[in-house]
Amino acid sequence: MTLAVIAAARRGAAQDTSGPLISQGYRLAFAVVTSLFFMWAIANNFNDILIRQFQNALDLSRTQSGLVQTAFYFGYFTFALPAGWTISRLGYKGGILVGLVLYAAGALLFYPAAGVRSFGFFLIALYIIAAGLAFLETAANPLIAAMGSDAHAAQRLNLAQSFNGLGGFLAPFIGSAVIFSGVEHSKAAIADMSAAQIASYRAAESLAVRQPYLGLAAVVLCLGLLVALTRFPAIAERDTATVSTTALWRNPRLMKAVIAEFFYVGAQVTVWSYFINFTQDLSGAGERLAAWCLGLSQMGFMLGRFAGTGLMAFVAPARMLTVYGLIAALLCGVAIIAHGIVAIVALGLTSVFMSIMFPTIFTRGLKGLGERTKMAASLLVMAIIGGALFPPLAGLISQTSGSIQFAMIVPLVGFLVVAEFGQYIFRRQEGNPA
Repeated sequence: MTLAVIAAARRGAAQDTSGPLISQGYRLAFAVVTSLFFMWAIANNFNDILIRQFQNALDLSRTQSGLVQTAFYFGYFTFALPAGWTISRLGYKGGILVGLVLYAAGALLFYPAAGVRSFGFFLIALYIIAAGLAFLETAANPLIAAMGSDAHAAQRLNLAQSFNGLGGFLAPFIGSAVIFSGVEHSKAAIADMSAAQIASYRAAESLAVRQPYLGLAAVVLCLGLLVALTRFPAIAERDTATVSTTALWRNPRLMKAVIAEFFYVGAQVTVWSYFINFTQDLSGAGERLAAWCLGLSQMGFMLGRFAGTGLMAFVAPARMLTVYGLIAALLCGVAIIAHGIVAIVALGLTSVFMSIMFPTIFTRGLKGLGERTKMAASLLVMAIIGGALFPPLAGLISQTSGSIQFAMIVPLVGFLVVAEFGQYIFRRQEGNPA
C-alpha cells in the first residue's frame, strides 16, 4: 500500500507543470499518512455489511440497524474537538497514534460483544472505533493539504482520498466474504424454526464478526508502529497555537463548508448503508451478491477520485463540486422513480459523483486559515455527525412508506446542498482552477 501511494504521488508531481503536487521531502510521510485513509475506509464501509449482518444476528428492523451509523458518527462528532485540542498539543503524529490505539481498542471489543450478542455492546465498540477515526481524520486531512502549495491542496487531498476510495471499494468484498455466512432464511422459514434453532442461527451470525475485527485490530496496531518509526516533516509541528473556536464560527466560508460536509456525509452514508437492502428489494438478489454490487459502486467512487484528481488540474474544484452535486441528486431522483436494474444502477452511480465531495469541501473550507487550521479541521470533522442522523431517518421513511426507494429523498436533498456550496465558492471566491 505504501509503495503504491509513493508511486501515485510521484506521478502526480510529474504531471503538474507549475510546481510539485507534493513538496520535496514530504513524500514518504505523504505515503504513510495516505495509508491511514485506506484503513479508515475499511472501518467505515464494514458498517454497511454490519447493518445487514445485525438484522440477521440480532433480529433488528431497518430503523434499528441504522443506529450502527448513529453510534459510529456520533463518535466522530463528540471526539472531533478533543482531537483538535490534543493535536494542537501533541502534534499531528501524536494525534495519529492516539487515533490508531482507539481504533484498535474498538475493534478488539467486537470479540466480547459477539459472545454476549449485545447490540448495545457492539454500538459502544463502534463508537470507540469512530473516536479513533476522528483523531485520524482531524490530523490527516489538514496534514495532507499542507504538504505542498495551497494552490494544489484540493488536488493533493483528492489524491490521498483516492486510497480511501480503494478501501471503500474493497471493504464490501472483504466484508461479505469474511462476515456473511451465505445462509439466509426468510421470515417464513424463521417462523417455522424452533426457539433453539433460531437461537443457534442468530448466535452463529453474531460470532461471524469476531475474526474479521480481530484481524483489523492487528493491522491497525502494525500501522501504528510504522507511523511511530516514520519521521514526519517540520510542517507537522508548525502551527501549534491554541485558537478559540468562537472566531471560527464567524467565518462564513468555513461555516458553509461545515454545513455542506454535514449534508454530504449524511447523503453518502445513507446511500451506502441501505444499498444492500435497496438492491435486494428491487432485484431479489442474495446478500452476498448485493454486497458485491455495493463494491462495484464503490469502485466507481475510487475511480472517480483518481479521475477527479486529474481533472482538477484543468477545472476549478468548486465548479466540479457544483456539477457533481447536481448529477448525484439527479441520479437519486432516478433511483426513486425507476424500477429494477435501472434504479439500482442509478443509485450505484451516485458513488462516482460523490468521489470528490468530501476532500474538496474540506480543503475549500480550510483555505487561508493559517494557525486556525487544526481547530477548523475539528469543526469539519464534527460535521460528520450527518452520517449519524440521516440513515435512521431514511430507515424510518422506508418503514413507514413501505418503500426503500422513497427513502432516497434524504441523500437527494444532501447532494443539492453540496451543489449550492460549490456554486457559492465558485461565484464568490474561486473562478479559476485551484
